[in-house]
Amino acid sequence: MKSGPSFPRGWISGNQNYEDMRKKLSLSIISHGHHVHVATLLQQLAKLDRSDFEVILTLNLPEPVALEALPYPVKLIQNATPKGFGANHNAAFLESTGDYFVILNPDIELLNDPFGPLLELAERDSLNICAPVIVDADGQVEDSARNFPTPYGLFKRLLCRLLGRPILPDTLRQDSDTVQPDWVAGMFVMVARANYERLGGFNDAYFLYFEDVEFGARARLAGCHILVCKRARVIHQAQRDSHRQLRFMWWHVQSAAKFFVSSAYLRVLIRRMAKAG
Repeated sequence: MKSGPSFPRGWISGNQNYEDMRKKLSLSIISHGHHVHVATLLQQLAKLDRSDFEVILTLNLPEPVALEALPYPVKLIQNATPKGFGANHNAAFLESTGDYFVILNPDIELLNDPFGPLLELAERDSLNICAPVIVDADGQVEDSARNFPTPYGLFKRLLCRLLGRPILPDTLRQDSDTVQPDWVAGMFVMVARANYERLGGFNDAYFLYFEDVEFGARARLAGCHILVCKRARVIHQAQRDSHRQLRFMWWHVQSAAKFFVSSAYLRVLIRRMAKAG
C-alpha cells in the first residue's frame, strides 16, 4: 500500500474533541466531481441514529463541498492530481482510525441504517468481508455480487450489452441470511481494519476498474469470507460511464486484461482446478 498524499488536509469534527475521534467505522468516500451526491449522502449519514463513525472524504478533483454542522467527524483530503480508485481508498485508510474500514460510493442512497446488520455479520468472524444488497432506483437488485469473471464470460456480457440483450445473473451460493459471491463491487464494502491491512488494501496498479475483483481474489485466497447481508439494502444511482464513453470502456478492457494475467487470478484458477480434479 502506497503512502497517502502529502497535500493539505484537515479535520472538521462538529462538536467532538480530537481525542474522542476513534470510531467503530471509518467511511471512505471518493468524489470525482460528485459534490451533489456527496452532499446528499452526508446529510443521510447525519440522520442516522449512531455516533460510532467518521468520514474520510477525498476530493479527486477541485469542487465545492459543504461540511459545516455535521454531527460526526470528517477528514478532508484534497488531491493535487487525480488518483485511481484503489490508490484513493488506500490513502484514506492511512488516515482512518476505525475498527472497520468501509468503502462507500458517493452515489449510494441509504434507505435506512445498513451499518447495524453489516456490523453484526462482520463481528461473527474476523475474516468476514461484508456488503449490503445493492438495488437500482427502481428497486431491482443489481449484479454487484458475482462469481469471478472469465475472459469468455466478460466478452459474452459485453456482447449482450452491445446487442441490448439481458444479462443473466450469476448463480451464487446463499443461505437465509447471506449471499456468498466470489467478490462484491467496491461501491459499498465493510472490511475489518486488520484484514484490510493484512491484504495490503487495493492494488493501486489498477486505475478505475477491477480493483474490487482483484481484491476479492486475494481476500478469498487468504481465507476471507465475502458475504452480502440480506438484511441491509441500499440504492445505487448508477453512472455506467464505461458503457457511455469510449475512454472508460478502454480503461475497463485494460483492467480486465491486467486481472486475467494477475497472480491472484492464476492462483484462483489453479486452486479450483485442483479441487475439481
